[in-house]
Amino acid sequence: MAIEKALLLIADIGGYTRFMKQHRFSLAHAQDTIAQLLEVVIDAATGFKLAKIEGDAAFFYVVGEDVTVFHRQISGIRRAFLARRQRLALDRMCKCDGCLQVTGLTLKFVVHAGEVAFQKVKHLTELAGVDVILVHRMLKNDVPVSEYVLMTQAVHEKLDPELRRLSRGIEHDFEGLGRTATHYVDLNELVAASPESVAPSLPRKLWNKVALELRSLPYLLGFKEPCQNFRNVEIVEGPNLLSE
Repeated sequence: MAIEKALLLIADIGGYTRFMKQHRFSLAHAQDTIAQLLEVVIDAATGFKLAKIEGDAAFFYVVGEDVTVFHRQISGIRRAFLARRQRLALDRMCKCDGCLQVTGLTLKFVVHAGEVAFQKVKHLTELAGVDVILVHRMLKNDVPVSEYVLMTQAVHEKLDPELRRLSRGIEHDFEGLGRTATHYVDLNELVAASPESVAPSLPRKLWNKVALELRSLPYLLGFKEPCQNFRNVEIVEGPNLLSE
């Protein structure tokens, strides 16, 4: 089991109302929406390796001590996320909660630099160690804005001047790890190019509607459970699960 210095990054998609109307159609469509948004986030994170998908979040890492790689990537990842979110809102024809709430979905990042243990099992690489625990604990925090980059001191001290100027300090008491100095940047304060506007198209809407229902079929039929391990959707079993 090799131990290396690494930069750890989690991109977390949120914004679904926790008490969203809990019928299976909404959950199946929410599952599909998050999957599409995670795909573009992963594709845009070219400087990182994907460790795993964790519900509605993607856990990335890059080996080495260069912590600047993340702030060279954040704007591009967020721009790709906003572009796909815009396209989903434009193309969706469904009126269920899982589709209507697309425009309210948000993206946040937590990032930490430390030492991790790498264990390879066949084609998979598992990351372990206290620093892996810490970066996951950071997802539950007291940051007062919805879209942000939350970082530890180890990352903050190596930021470029622009990001450091925008950052704000906030101390957290993470479960099992004690008080930790952190800093956050409000993503809405970062200057970034807006995603290119896309014109409405009825044929594209119809095609996407058919594709959505086909992808959602295993969840609608009960072969798979939608939104398992999602942090922002509370699954409530009940007799109306299949009803509108």
